[in-house]
Amino acid sequence: MGASHINSAEDARRLARRRLPWMIFDYIDGSAGSETGADRNRAAMDALTLRPRILRDVSNRSLGTRLFGDETRRPFGIAPMGMCNLSGPGADLMLARLAARHKIPHGVSTVASTPMEKIIEVAEGHAWFQLYFSGDGTGTFKLVERAKAAGYKTLVLTVDVPEVGRRPRELRHGFKMPFRIGPRQFIDFALHPRWSLTSLAAGKPQMANFEMPGYEFDRTESRAKADWDTLARLREAWPGNLVVKGVLDAEDAVALRDAGVDAIQVSSHGARQLESAPAPIEMLPLIRAAVGDNYPLFYDSGLRSGEDALKAIIAGADFVFFGRILQFAIAAAGEPGLTRLWEVLSDEMSIAMAQIGVDRIPVHPRN
Repeated sequence: MGASHINSAEDARRLARRRLPWMIFDYIDGSAGSETGADRNRAAMDALTLRPRILRDVSNRSLGTRLFGDETRRPFGIAPMGMCNLSGPGADLMLARLAARHKIPHGVSTVASTPMEKIIEVAEGHAWFQLYFSGDGTGTFKLVERAKAAGYKTLVLTVDVPEVGRRPRELRHGFKMPFRIGPRQFIDFALHPRWSLTSLAAGKPQMANFEMPGYEFDRTESRAKADWDTLARLREAWPGNLVVKGVLDAEDAVALRDAGVDAIQVSSHGARQLESAPAPIEMLPLIRAAVGDNYPLFYDSGLRSGEDALKAIIAGADFVFFGRILQFAIAAAGEPGLTRLWEVLSDEMSIAMAQIGVDRIPVHPRN
């Protein structure tokens, strides 16, 4: 089955589950603890309803919007995700080409499988670099300078990983980065030959941004030293747009705004960090009220459809980001699968806009 069988994000997930080794699927799909946080996110999103309106001319709808002064063709982009090439060879560059076509930001993870320089080139500049602060910060600020030299204009500091969350599905499979293949993984891969023959033939996945002299990255290294002074240093060092991602508290949001951060991304890291975190979609309106109507506010976590994305925009987000479902589409059917799911998400949002009687983004009550 190919891309034509993807008619929803759940279709992509179901196909990916068949084709990916169990270890890889659970790395992408898994959440913290017993995964009640992921369930809470989904339940909160499902509980939101939209207000249908009738007899409005919505025959000429647009999904375009503006982001940091630039036009985009969609009000949603690509969330930063680590090691995307595990979902399929060349996944990072598939996402970069999608970003270029639709003029939307491709979040390039610190732990991407492809060097940041190559991704922004293929994305034709439509890429943001996502940064983790690790250890004493020496390597972190090297990455900041490298992103600046590569032409990135927006830096996304992720702040909700002081320590990497415990994800039992990863632990059961012995998932580690850098990537290691032991007897258990060998059996898993042997039972999924299609993935193994294509992915492993392309070379063992690497964390490409750390292949530079004098710097080694440990995924489990503590990031707990980052504090408000760290943010001030970063603000001073970075001349472009600075986004802080992983915010779920209104007081923190106000403090970030007042510290000179250009935008905030409301996120629970896809429920991968703190199992007991509140559902981000419930915190979004509170944070919007706290920072004011005109402050840029982004959203990710738990989005599974274009209708979900529209709910988040109505709840207060200016722009939203899809994450793991894009990897599922790549795992299911490669680049055609990614293109197909993007079309599905776009159609879902456009149809939902028609149903509620709006023809353009933004659709906040404040507008």
